[in-house]
Amino acid sequence: MDADLAIDVTGLNKHFGDKHAVRDLSLQVRRGEIFGFLGPNGSGKTTSIRILCGLLRPDSGRGTCLGYDILNEAASIKREVGYMTQRFSLWEDLTIRENLEFIARMYGMEDHRQAVASALDNLGLTGRQDQLAGTLSGGWKQRLSLAACMLHRPRLLLLDEPTAGVDPKARRDFWEEINELAAGGITVLVSTHYMDEAERCHRLAYLAYGRLLASGTSREVVDAQSLTGFEVSGPDLILYARSLRGLEGVDQVTAFGETLHVIGRDARALQATAERMAGGGVHRWTRIRPGLEDVFIGLMESAEDNYR
Repeated sequence: MDADLAIDVTGLNKHFGDKHAVRDLSLQVRRGEIFGFLGPNGSGKTTSIRILCGLLRPDSGRGTCLGYDILNEAASIKREVGYMTQRFSLWEDLTIRENLEFIARMYGMEDHRQAVASALDNLGLTGRQDQLAGTLSGGWKQRLSLAACMLHRPRLLLLDEPTAGVDPKARRDFWEEINELAAGGITVLVSTHYMDEAERCHRLAYLAYGRLLASGTSREVVDAQSLTGFEVSGPDLILYARSLRGLEGVDQVTAFGETLHVIGRDARALQATAERMAGGGVHRWTRIRPGLEDVFIGLMESAEDNYR
């Protein structure tokens, strides 16, 4: 067992009836790392997170989380993990302080008053401590949820799409908190749909239909796909996009604002197509480095459905 790894699992599988929700997942996450979990809805992200933190038992596979066996020591894992769900799951008719004090007592914390005071102060909630949770905006609910996760001083945070539905400033503030926690030695596993958030992670993994399709740093994931890209600008891009699909070297055509991204795996073929299509001078083709979103669109299009 590698002491530098917070998570080290191999061959995890989970079925729900006919759906193979997690397929042969192998994953390693280093201590103090922010690790991004990406993929479309139904890709198995939440199921995988629940297996890792001891809430679900896999059908097969093995591994450890924080040094504990995921099959036989789930109770020990739960004591050292903070899990933030997609939906706000605290009590809306209690105040911020009352929510935190109740959770602290559930954990049986002897110094629960000091722990609550520290959580309120660390996350800027002291001034709102007497406000009912149900009256908070999405960003403040998110901050309260994070405070609740941190009360028992976990060594691992599992955050399941924590920034869904909050405004850009709240998202930025939340990520500043996450970076502070990671700098303090806490390991963070976060699932997200946002590409800008994925790029904030030290490393990331992409799942589709329960299968791990790519992992590494954002640059490693992009480079591993060996894609070539062009940005296309000009008039009538919707019609133009239709004319491009199916041409030699073109694997995907996606609208990005007022431009198109044309991506392919055969660099020579795509270059030839770009030169031919740009020859008329109506549309401008500019070589670009494909990004994470280009990669993930391509991975999703090639993924195999797990209902079979």
